[in-house]
Amino acid sequence: MAAPVKFGVGQSVLRKEDDKLIRGKGNYTDDHAPQASMHALVLRSPHAHATFTIDAGRARGLPGVGVILTAADVGDLGGLPCLFNFPVDPFSGPPYPILAEGEARHVGDAVAFVVADTIDHARDAMEAIDVNWTPLPAVVGVANAVKPGAPQVWPDHAGNVLFDVPIGDRKATDAAFAGAHAVAEISVVNPRAVANFMETRAAVAEYDSRRDHLTLTVGSQGSHRLREILCRNVLRIPLEKMRVICPDVGGGFGTKLFPYREYALIAIAARKLGKTVKWTADRADHFMGDAQGRDNVTTARMALAEDGKFLGMDVNLMSDMGAYLSTFGPYIPYGGAGMLPGLYDIAAFHCRVRAVFTNTVPVDAYRGAGRPEAAYVVERLVDACARKLGMTPDAIRRRNFIAPKAMPYKTATGKVYDSGDFTAHMKRAMEIADWKEFPRRAKAAKKQGLVRGIGLATYVEVCGTMGEETANVRLDPNGDVTVLIGTQSSGQGHQTAYAQLVAEQFGLAPERVHIFQGDTDMIASGLGTGGSASIPSGGVSVERATRALGGNLREIAAEALETSAGDLEISDGMVRVAGTDRAISFADLARRPGVDSSRLGASATFSSADGTFPNGTHIAEVEIDPATGIVKIVNYVIVDDFGFTLNPLLLAGQIHGGVMQGIGQALMERAVYDPGDGQLVTGTLMDYALPRAVDGLSFVFETRNVPCKTNPLGIKGAGEAGAIGSCPAVVNAIIEGLWREYRIDHIDMPATAERVWIAIREHQRRHSL
Repeated sequence: MAAPVKFGVGQSVLRKEDDKLIRGKGNYTDDHAPQASMHALVLRSPHAHATFTIDAGRARGLPGVGVILTAADVGDLGGLPCLFNFPVDPFSGPPYPILAEGEARHVGDAVAFVVADTIDHARDAMEAIDVNWTPLPAVVGVANAVKPGAPQVWPDHAGNVLFDVPIGDRKATDAAFAGAHAVAEISVVNPRAVANFMETRAAVAEYDSRRDHLTLTVGSQGSHRLREILCRNVLRIPLEKMRVICPDVGGGFGTKLFPYREYALIAIAARKLGKTVKWTADRADHFMGDAQGRDNVTTARMALAEDGKFLGMDVNLMSDMGAYLSTFGPYIPYGGAGMLPGLYDIAAFHCRVRAVFTNTVPVDAYRGAGRPEAAYVVERLVDACARKLGMTPDAIRRRNFIAPKAMPYKTATGKVYDSGDFTAHMKRAMEIADWKEFPRRAKAAKKQGLVRGIGLATYVEVCGTMGEETANVRLDPNGDVTVLIGTQSSGQGHQTAYAQLVAEQFGLAPERVHIFQGDTDMIASGLGTGGSASIPSGGVSVERATRALGGNLREIAAEALETSAGDLEISDGMVRVAGTDRAISFADLARRPGVDSSRLGASATFSSADGTFPNGTHIAEVEIDPATGIVKIVNYVIVDDFGFTLNPLLLAGQIHGGVMQGIGQALMERAVYDPGDGQLVTGTLMDYALPRAVDGLSFVFETRNVPCKTNPLGIKGAGEAGAIGSCPAVVNAIIEGLWREYRIDHIDMPATAERVWIAIREHQRRHSL
């Protein structure tokens, strides 16, 4: 067996991109500051629902003002499109205008775009715009929105419902419940979350009047898709009239994948003025102008046999769309519902999915995009099933897991799981968490006046289905290798991961492999990054293109060394005759006279239509202080199946980050809108709580990989997994402790100290009567 390549796959290579970032040498969009740039601000609605008239005449005459755009100035533009093609019941969504015209439908709805020579002048002009508001009734929350007589967000969508569709087999599910020994039921809220990436969105538009050409520098999750939407759907210009550049991106989590109003507005302003225009969001812009996540209300039931076997599952899901349809917004609940059966052998399944409008910021994909919501429902329900039958959480899971020998397994929603051993990773996680000794720890905590709880969640998700990704790999004149690919890193470590795939075949150190992403002039095509697809799809493309280039280099070297290509091997940036000291360097190959330059490069394209299905077990152990309601995580274990590990260090970073986001949602994060007037109450970081280092701990993370059979590398996507298993694990741990001590069997996220304290006090009050 060959020794592993020093910088190859499976090695914990340090992130090559980190050196410049930790030294403050990163190149983010806001760092791009061409001289004589104009600066832009967005005037936003202070009302959740209101009609308005707007007069910018006086503001346009103020010092330094370049242009002020209102709806009347952008009437020739298309709106932001919804790209979800519904497979069951086609719907017609409402318009999503670049600027609201006469009616605002959520706090933060954009009504004007102000451009001036300085930010201060832009702010003065924005404050001078005369807007006459007439507030209208607003509706917040899906449960309120579907009530008879609720205020209507859109008159063409009665009852505020965009669509109401079934998934699965209603008849078979009804039959399963009719024959059930018992039925477990839960109703849960998955609260709305705000992404809060470190780098807020920003854009710089530069206009070349000689070529009638725009260059848009923007912190996005993909340059090509963004250009296509802006040019074809909004600006209605040929693709070749715009170049999109994505420099370093400081976090995305799905939210930076979409086109936003400001990108079109800044392009129009730059073209009108013939000058460079720059816009950078502040944190308030992020809270009121960027797509938000989650926000589902779900009731779920499980039909149970006496031995604990799951007979059927019935779900009623309502998902909040906000006031407009964001790019993939309607797909999130529908696609997520397909993962509701989880890791379990459930023959009969039915789900009613409703997408509902409210007077709030639009909702779209946020790390996991429907799969965390599905995992949270089924894992909360499975624990309720265990309590219903007096079984342990692990025993009921073991009873219902899909067996490895059943693979490939087609779920009741049509998903085909290709691989996995679910019992094995749950068993290993329980061993690491010292599950058997938990009663002793709970007893010791009780002596200290604390309540210990332990909870587990097993999950599966589907990812890597973004479509075709092409990689171009070429040999540089100095013997280095350059990779061009249309994915987009926003902190994942693509520079390192792709370099390892090249190193595996060529033996080059990471600093000799140069990765270029995020430039539509340099790279012909690309899907960007989302859905944990970069390595399962882009990685395969890089590996195949590198292999093809290696074949070319062997042929060229065979000519130079006067031998057969089959006798050659590649390592350390050299092509050698096996077993001899005869060799030629990559640099000499690149400079060899008469070599066809096309042979110094290769490309490959890969698409994973079937996707990959990462899965795993999370176990959380918590301590609850009954006097304050404060929940403290004291142990956290993760055992995951990602098929194959490219870089253990990068993988651990991805999982740790995702788990912390899940912990944040489980314990503290929640976007709150006033139910009366629709105001965003948690519109700043003074009001919206985010997890800090102290809220986490040193996680224990292992992999128990079963190679993916539908991916050539055997790899399963990993970028979102941490956020999928964490929420149910933490909440199940809290409920386990509350149930054992107080017979409290429900609490919604976020399980804040206040909520926990109230639940305990309500229990004590009832039992004191």
